[in-house]
Amino acid sequence: MSVPSWYWRLVRPDAISVWEDEEVRRRLKWYYEVMVDAKPAKFMIAKRIEVYEDPGKLDLEGLWSLHEEASKRFWDVFEKIRSDKMRFEELPLPDKWNLLHVKSRIAWETIRSCQLCERRCRINRYERKGVCQLDYRVYVHSWFHHLGEEAPLVPSGTIFYGGCNFRCVFCQNYDISQVTPREGILVDARKLALIQKELRETGARNINHVGGDPTPSLHVILESLLYLDVNVPQLWNSNMYLTVESMKLLRDVIDIWLPDFKYGSNKCAIRLSAAPRYWEVVTRNLKMIAEWKDPVIIRHLVLPNHLECCTKPVLKWIAENIPHALVNVMEQYRPEHLVAKYPEKWPDISRRPRWREMQEAYEYAEKLGLVYKPVS
Repeated sequence: MSVPSWYWRLVRPDAISVWEDEEVRRRLKWYYEVMVDAKPAKFMIAKRIEVYEDPGKLDLEGLWSLHEEASKRFWDVFEKIRSDKMRFEELPLPDKWNLLHVKSRIAWETIRSCQLCERRCRINRYERKGVCQLDYRVYVHSWFHHLGEEAPLVPSGTIFYGGCNFRCVFCQNYDISQVTPREGILVDARKLALIQKELRETGARNINHVGGDPTPSLHVILESLLYLDVNVPQLWNSNMYLTVESMKLLRDVIDIWLPDFKYGSNKCAIRLSAAPRYWEVVTRNLKMIAEWKDPVIIRHLVLPNHLECCTKPVLKWIAENIPHALVNVMEQYRPEHLVAKYPEKWPDISRRPRWREMQEAYEYAEKLGLVYKPVS
């Protein structure tokens, strides 16, 4: 579903005015340039990075060796394009295979003993479902122009994938993530590319891969970019519970990251999302984004009664480790899913955050010098 330009401009005028903010323009510079078609999206560049072996004939070890070499060439080219030392049009089209062929093949091979996320269930998803409740097939539950995202992203071409590697007891999308993840539309790579093209050509500023969580669908998402022939920023909207290998696969195709950073405590992550080693995994992946200097808007959902254990440690870590991020300090929490059914089991989060809790969170973000107002 698309929306007329006049409508989203009327409903979300901040989606226009936000670009008058110098900090937003500086921190999201690459994303903005791709959004307005001044620069090519990363996946468009990756298509021009030629590889000289048939990825279909290599084992996983050989594929990763080929990927490492091609990714280095990608970044040499990307830095030149980003700094206006090279024009995209100067890059020749490969004769046969490119970096995206390698990435797609690696992801498809990885689900034979799945390690796309840090659960590393090692289930052969060609034969049965993984912990994410998906086999090799990918289900899209909806796609539309989302007007409720952060101002720089609106209207966002949002694609909701079924399945998730978390079990959040308060999930607001619990139907597609946990209850009926396989009741969406079955899509292959070509169909997914057509969805993205439709969203962009009807006015979307980006393609927003979300869910559930998009990580279990990574193999088809990467393959779809081989068939996508319009320039559009790729956005990864995720719980960030990915393996290092999956992060490397995404590095050369994601133009802006929209990660959740939920918990400052592993105990909270286990109890509320069944996510072991949460802090170590998410901070590791966010540090990778910081090293790459990619545009990023980090979301932190303020949970009632979790200011000291979660909100403050999360915000402090961001300030110290990824200072170029924009931060959305979110007040949207409400008891959903299992918490709504059995509030006595989770009394600490059985209500919405109080006004004074949100004010304390905002004041702490202000104290740390985080840029949060344009996107919160």
